Amino acid sequence: MTGAPAYTVVVPTIGRPCLADCLRALAAADGHPPHEVVVVDDRPGTDGGLNLETAGQLLDRVRTLRTGGKGPAAARNAGWQTVRTPWTVFLDDDVQVLPDWSRRLADDLRAAGPEVGGVQGQLRVPLPLDRRPTDWERTTKGLENAAWATADMAYRTEALKRTGGFDERFPRAFREDADLALRVQRAGWDLVRGARVTRHPVRPAHWWASLPAQRGNADDALMNRLHGRDWWDRAQAPRGRLPRHAVVTGAALAAAGCALTGRRRAARVCAALWTLGTAEFALARILPGPRTTREIAGMLGTSVLIPPLAVRHWVRGVVRHRHAEPLGGAG
Repeated sequence: MTGAPAYTVVVPTIGRPCLADCLRALAAADGHPPHEVVVVDDRPGTDGGLNLETAGQLLDRVRTLRTGGKGPAAARNAGWQTVRTPWTVFLDDDVQVLPDWSRRLADDLRAAGPEVGGVQGQLRVPLPLDRRPTDWERTTKGLENAAWATADMAYRTEALKRTGGFDERFPRAFREDADLALRVQRAGWDLVRGARVTRHPVRPAHWWASLPAQRGNADDALMNRLHGRDWWDRAQAPRGRLPRHAVVTGAALAAAGCALTGRRRAARVCAALWTLGTAEFALARILPGPRTTREIAGMLGTSVLIPPLAVRHWVRGVVRHRHAEPLGGAG
């Protein structure tokens, strides 16, 4: 497309089947194809290849790298560091761009003035039409409002070079995108939202998927250390329920402590507080959902476990990252 800046797509993957759908959709997008598609294989093992055939007409532009299970931040860094175009577009392997995506991307990049360091795509999460969404589906739906999510995020390659790219101390696909966005803005660039749209299906998950997700509280502790306690507002990130989880967990510990020391009345009061807090949390997750027996059972069980897990991971993150400095030593 005449006058549109060149770009390279970087897709980190752990070999999930959805990669084939991602590449198929990218190949079907017409108007302004990428200069290259860098697929970064972050599987810990090296057995077997990736299914790249669905890239179709883009297959001759696909290049693969291996990072051996270092995490999405490291995989994206390995990808963009080989880019030779002015723009690097990050896509997750579980998204599907729409047919007019590349044409709208060209418009987004053309409209970006020299002060713009990044342009975010719009995410759309389809939900079932015949029932209420589950807790997991509603959580995924929240990505539509996430700021600077690398599920579809274009950065000037120069902005990545100046900031050092992603901070690999973030081991999960969580907060590494907010950290980079804040550093790009601190370096003097603006971040804007574009017009292109990308579909983000809800991937299958076990009923206990919300439990390992609590590890992200350690990443929030790292964000506090790197960016100060007001980073939530600057990154346009929801605060979550950690303060409530801390109160509920504290009530449970106090109830146990009082019971062990023979203070039965205090133990009953603290146990009642724990019960009320846990019930409120469970109902907040159950009522908007489909209210099936399976969903209710899962919400009840995980609502008991999530508060102490969240607090545990937060405390571990505070301890682990107590001496952390911003990437590159910048304040």
